[in-house]
Amino acid sequence: MLITPIPCLTDNYAYIISENYSKIVGVIDPSESTPIINFLKKENLKLNYILNTHHHYDHIGGNNKLKKLYNAKVVGFEGDKDRIPGIDIVLKDNEKWTFGKSLVKIMHIPGHTSGHICFFFEKEKIAFTGDTLFSLGCGRIFEGDHKQMLNSLNKIKALPKDTKIYCGHEYTYKNAQFCLKYDSNNIDLKKKFEKIKKLRSKNLPTIPTNLEEELKTNIFLRCDQNDLKIKLNMKNQEDFKVFTEVRNLKDGF
Repeated sequence: MLITPIPCLTDNYAYIISENYSKIVGVIDPSESTPIINFLKKENLKLNYILNTHHHYDHIGGNNKLKKLYNAKVVGFEGDKDRIPGIDIVLKDNEKWTFGKSLVKIMHIPGHTSGHICFFFEKEKIAFTGDTLFSLGCGRIFEGDHKQMLNSLNKIKALPKDTKIYCGHEYTYKNAQFCLKYDSNNIDLKKKFEKIKKLRSKNLPTIPTNLEEELKTNIFLRCDQNDLKIKLNMKNQEDFKVFTEVRNLKDGF
């Protein structure tokens, strides 16, 4: 599986995915069509599928033009079938869908939006998490609630530790600054921030990240850890309350 991040708008990523065996080509969350078309022309590729993690415009803005140009099938969640333009293939939570010869598990991960999903390529251990899990962050809560978002993050946490995470935005630098403010003794986080600074100084993507690294450094995935609870003066508080506090702090950061 070849995955190419395509910068879109100001800080979005779409991802072109192409399978070596079947030559099937897809794009994850095309916020605009032009950068996608330019890449496909350059590589002499034909688009077969458009995969949407959720309905926000900066993830579906290129759907209609790409569908018309390539006769590509739009893939999305059943709960968003009335909000994703051009949708052809409607998938359910925990359903297995086939992309070429790859098996893709659909994970419903609400919180950011009510119909948000993750596409998890099981054999390849690749997860497209949209705006639910970012590198060192998580999405704002718009249509769901904090409990839903925490449950969704816990679903992702349960994936194999060597899963590669491809998220929807290049927010990593600012997310790192936030994490360091409230988790300043985290040695793994400090090391990760040094890598991030080098990458961004060369205008290179910080994505993909991997789940094992995120479990050690992403404050939103550490709300069950006693060292963080003590740091936040929330010793013995339940994970949900700690997560709510951290998300509220990030909203005001």
